[in-house]
Amino acid sequence: MVATIRAASLRGFQGLVRRLGGEPEVFLSRYRISADVLDSDDGLVPITEHDLMLDAAAAELGCPDLGLQLAESQDLSILGPLALAIAASPTVTEALQCVSRFMFVHSPALHIGVMPDPRGRRGVVALTYRKDLSESSYSPQAMELGVGLFYRVAISLLHLQGPFTGLHSVELPHQPLSPVRRYTEFFGVDAVRFGASLAALRVDQRMLDESFTTADETIRRLALDHLTRHYQEPATTVSVAVRRAVAQRLGISGLSLTQTAHLMGMHPRTLQRRLAAEGTGFEKIVDDVRREASWHYVTSTAVPFSQVAERVGFSEQAALTHAVRRWFDASPRALRVREGAGGR
Repeated sequence: MVATIRAASLRGFQGLVRRLGGEPEVFLSRYRISADVLDSDDGLVPITEHDLMLDAAAAELGCPDLGLQLAESQDLSILGPLALAIAASPTVTEALQCVSRFMFVHSPALHIGVMPDPRGRRGVVALTYRKDLSESSYSPQAMELGVGLFYRVAISLLHLQGPFTGLHSVELPHQPLSPVRRYTEFFGVDAVRFGASLAALRVDQRMLDESFTTADETIRRLALDHLTRHYQEPATTVSVAVRRAVAQRLGISGLSLTQTAHLMGMHPRTLQRRLAAEGTGFEKIVDDVRREASWHYVTSTAVPFSQVAERVGFSEQAALTHAVRRWFDASPRALRVREGAGGR
């Protein structure tokens, strides 16, 4: 099963691309995203294609802060049914618990959490935003969109009219895409750190006890009941477990239905039936994982194509070339040149 994200995440994308002088239809077509899907916030888009499209649009339209600009045009409502439960929560702690539990409704590849301060400062915690890289490759623009929206939602729910005085720093895993001043102005804090171990907002621990004026226990219970009844936790699905097993064993012998079934303690036929019941199959999952890994190695590294083939589990480079042409309508060399990774 391919990891997805709700189409609401692209709210504002088409208008922004047009304002930048581009044609959103060109990007949507290139990454096989139907424009019709964007008509509904609840439509589902493959998160890898979603993220690759953001990175490509930013590069080709000369808009390094595209992710931040999209975040400025969005709000809590993009989370759909989850937004109601968050807003109705009594405190920041309960809201974070809610979004941590049900973030999969928006995308199973994205995770929100709270952890001790990675810089070891007492009285400070990190509100983390993470993408599961076993589900989809890293995207700087998508990360800035996510962290930027996370920040804006916090400001909105806390009804802060001035600076976010409890914010110590913003942590981003990649290097700056825009001038640093753009980040400090967006987040309202001088400390925006790049090359961090994880994406996070470092805040005063006391902020977790802040209450929401929108708190409503009745609405919260109804919203949580709706989420529980209508959405299944992806971690409980067999296809997600198989995808993770395949991602961990790419390039290692034993990447077969039989071997994977053995690792999961199932008979191969049982595994086939359960995957079919979830609308997928073993070969489809392997193909999806190889596609995402190939994109990463071809477009983000200078690893020789013969080694890329080995790392993603192809017996020879010709098989990689054939697959890349099928996935991306270009040879590995042309794709690397097109995405500007040849010198990395």
